[in-house]
Amino acid sequence: MDPLAPADFRELTQALKYCVLLHDARTYQILWANRAACDLLGWTVDELRPLKAPDMSKNARQYSRELGHRWLGQAVEHGTSATEWCYRSKSGEEILTEAIAIRVDLPVRAVVMVQFRDIAEEKAIRHDLFRTESRLRTFLGSLAEGIVVLDDADRVVFASESATRLLGDGLHGADFADYCRDGAVPAREGRYRFAAPGSTPRWYAATCQYIEIESDLRGRMLLFYDITDRVRAEEEHRRDTQHLDHLARYNAMGDMAMAIAHEVSQPLAAAYNFVEGARGRLGSGDESVVWGLDNAVRQIERARRILGSLRQYVGRLEPSERLTDLNAIVRDCAYFIELRAQEHTVAVELDLAAEPLPVRCENVLIGQVVMNLAFNAIDEMARCPPLERRVRIATRPVADGGVELTVQDRGRGLPPGDRIFDGVFTSKENGSGIGLALSHRIITRHGGHIDAGPNRPRGAVFRFTLPAVKA
Repeated sequence: MDPLAPADFRELTQALKYCVLLHDARTYQILWANRAACDLLGWTVDELRPLKAPDMSKNARQYSRELGHRWLGQAVEHGTSATEWCYRSKSGEEILTEAIAIRVDLPVRAVVMVQFRDIAEEKAIRHDLFRTESRLRTFLGSLAEGIVVLDDADRVVFASESATRLLGDGLHGADFADYCRDGAVPAREGRYRFAAPGSTPRWYAATCQYIEIESDLRGRMLLFYDITDRVRAEEEHRRDTQHLDHLARYNAMGDMAMAIAHEVSQPLAAAYNFVEGARGRLGSGDESVVWGLDNAVRQIERARRILGSLRQYVGRLEPSERLTDLNAIVRDCAYFIELRAQEHTVAVELDLAAEPLPVRCENVLIGQVVMNLAFNAIDEMARCPPLERRVRIATRPVADGGVELTVQDRGRGLPPGDRIFDGVFTSKENGSGIGLALSHRIITRHGGHIDAGPNRPRGAVFRFTLPAVKA
């Protein structure tokens, strides 16, 4: 094949889409331009040759003749030099170009060949992309929702700034399973608990979909946002609903109690009269019969007092409080507690304070609380081996001048949670769960406090305190 002639190289240069200008390496005068340069600038080669930098460059400091000569001089000295240069065409249009100057040593002389191309449109696109990217970064950074993309092994290959803010800085590259507190990594829309290892989990609503952005980013994308406050509000609403149900049941029981108190008070009064009449007729007869009748009278009297107090309590009347001794209330209840204990062969230990414990209260209602706590403890101990069946009831003064009563058992202990006084807790097969709720209501109505805790080494301790007597 014959080598290319010089004319062939000229034709090849003229066919270039890149613009080419040849400058003298010493004077920087334009010697020649290819067709693409002439078309872009609007000058012929003959018109270009006498032109200087101010004639064909944008009128701005960074395109001055001195800077243009410095740029070409760097190419002469170092062989090549690149810059952005804004040419001005014959029509006055300013054309931003990417230009590279290369020193070429020709046989005749050394020249500087400048290759340049119009980058105005590309520059505008790049600027738009940068602006769009900045806006997207700002939007993603201020999102409340977190975004992560997981690969097939559930590794985080992308994490938005908001996701990092929600789950911590170590999210990128981590195994997302370590952040999931409810088992597997989410594969569908739902509610999940996420947290960095060692942190307190929070509730999130998450959606999931597969994405593939060319070959750069693909996998399962999770979009999630914090709904912890909403979940807590729903739980509060659920508890409030349960409490309202309990109050409805409590009010219904109140209506029933009023009806029972009305209906039972008359036969109780008649039974009392009959027993009193029978005891009067016996005179000093069989002492065992008299003892039985005396106890029957005591229980009827107590039943009447309970019904009277119940009417007042359920009817929301003003409490008939009086100053009394907590020890005396416990002693009044001891007879009935002992009867229940004997039925289940449970030993009851009374450890009452040596000094009186003055308290202002409704005797019958506080007595009902004492018996309710004691009966619960006895029923719990009935499940244990006979030699372990022991319940301890104690009273003592407390530091602020109030009084305290405790009931201790050695049973199975308390269940998890803190809802034993809200009317839904019972450990009995046929229990309603209302006893402890009523006890709580009675004690708080008297300005006191009731709670429960573990006994040592096992079992439970129920205690209530009543405030000091005001002078």
